[in-house]
Amino acid sequence: MVNKINEELEAYCASEYSKLSRVIVCEPHYMEIREIINETQKEFQEENIDQALALEQHAQFTKALEHEGIEVIKLPPQFTYPEQVFTRDIGFTLGETVYVAELATGIRQGEEQILKSWLETNGISYFNLLKNHIEGGDVLIDGKTIYIGISERTDETSVKHLQSLLPEYEVIAVPFIETFLHLDCVFNIISPTEALIFPESFTKKEMDLLASRYDMIEVTKEEQFTLGTNVLSIGDKKLFSLPCNKQVNSQLRERGYEVIEVDISEIIKSGGSFRCCTMPLLRTTKKKTDSA
Repeated sequence: MVNKINEELEAYCASEYSKLSRVIVCEPHYMEIREIINETQKEFQEENIDQALALEQHAQFTKALEHEGIEVIKLPPQFTYPEQVFTRDIGFTLGETVYVAELATGIRQGEEQILKSWLETNGISYFNLLKNHIEGGDVLIDGKTIYIGISERTDETSVKHLQSLLPEYEVIAVPFIETFLHLDCVFNIISPTEALIFPESFTKKEMDLLASRYDMIEVTKEEQFTLGTNVLSIGDKKLFSLPCNKQVNSQLRERGYEVIEVDISEIIKSGGSFRCCTMPLLRTTKKKTDSA
């Protein structure tokens, strides 16, 4: 049972980089590689996950979020779901609505129900994308434009359905090499004009499109493996990044970003980093402008 918190919650999100106020996470109590469901896990299958270390690192991350004035909401972990730490994929907040689709991988199916139960308990509006596969790691929001990665987890039919539901938005499908799991593992918008990108995962067509809209900060192959693109922006040009991604962090600081370094190296062994571990529920307050 999910405990209802005292104050009334609301959901709102209009970008990847506006001020983060409330975020949903899940502690990695039962985190382990039980089935290989992405390329990163193949590298760490034998050594697997040190759960105690993953818990310790996650606690440091949530403490750092709270230090920044962000309310951290924790979903209840269940043994059935070893990938539950990656809350980003179970839904995404767009405007005043949380969208919940069906997870594509068998071992993760059912995590959505825990989120929906929490939303219902707290009276938060959500739209259930039944029989649709759109995972939050493939969804990047920038005002009235939504970029959605076409991957093994998110299919084009579901993207077209979402576009039909959102005529006021420009929904852009972004194919990439599927071995990279989600779009946010190779591309991440960090300001109205800047984005992190791993160019080798895209064709020239996609690169040209994205480069026409953003000043690209390129991530090396080595730092893509340690999820250099998968930072979490919390507003005011602040973001969370791994200490090991030195080139990414250096480039960000040169551009005026405050980089908050937290070590979650045990968690990334399962294929996700800061963005994957967080589902923003509220960024800034409800506003009618696209830049909110």
